[in-house]
Amino acid sequence: MSKRDEVRFANERHWDKMVKEGCGFTRPWLNLDRAILRKYAKGKLLTVPEPLDEVYPSSILANVEGKDVLCLAAGGGQQSAVFGLLGARLTVADLTEGQLDGDRNAAAHYGYEVTTIQADMRDLSCLDDESFDLVYQAPSMSYVPDVREVYAQVARVLRPGGVYRADAGDAGVAFVDETWDGKGYRITRPFTERVNRREDGAIEFRHYLSDVFNGLIDNGFSIQQVQESPEHLKQYPQARPGSWKHFIMYIPILFAIVAKKE
Repeated sequence: MSKRDEVRFANERHWDKMVKEGCGFTRPWLNLDRAILRKYAKGKLLTVPEPLDEVYPSSILANVEGKDVLCLAAGGGQQSAVFGLLGARLTVADLTEGQLDGDRNAAAHYGYEVTTIQADMRDLSCLDDESFDLVYQAPSMSYVPDVREVYAQVARVLRPGGVYRADAGDAGVAFVDETWDGKGYRITRPFTERVNRREDGAIEFRHYLSDVFNGLIDNGFSIQQVQESPEHLKQYPQARPGSWKHFIMYIPILFAIVAKKE
């Protein structure tokens, strides 16, 4: 059954608004270099340029040519452009058509093919069983109440031996106050509070690590690798307090899990 609940409607409206406002997460990456991409995929870059550092770990890009890849909740023509340029057979599923326009624009710009599907990541019934070799999920899991719902969908569409690059967030800092108080960023909400109804209309959720990791195991995955976002490990000396780059130097929000369907 298609997901048509408050969470979907609220977050779909939010991302439609982000597209109209030209938010950075909605603008396609149209200046990627194939040669640099190939080096990154082979682990041969000593310094990773932006925005490639947002697609990590680089090992998931190795040998994707000719493979069936699903970019999940990854609209905007960013991560999908990386896989498209590396020769993957590419499908993108996202909540909003506005975001999917970015993927279609990137594909037209670079000259590869892409299939785009508007779908809630909790309901991938429009996709066939065991139809993908790799599922890459962009930072998006905070917008669903239960990670296990998503894991079950991914497990169904992945082929045996397929790889799932799952998005995850640090539960301890899920709702940290993004306002710089002169000394730091504050945690003001108790750990038991799981829902964040943001002022901009979006609804976010805290996912405990027991659900994040045990949910994968319970859905037939084995965990291969865990990596913090490289962006959080950088220093931005000129970053203004309260800006995004300053914030992420202090608050390690994101990490990725690479899991294999056994």
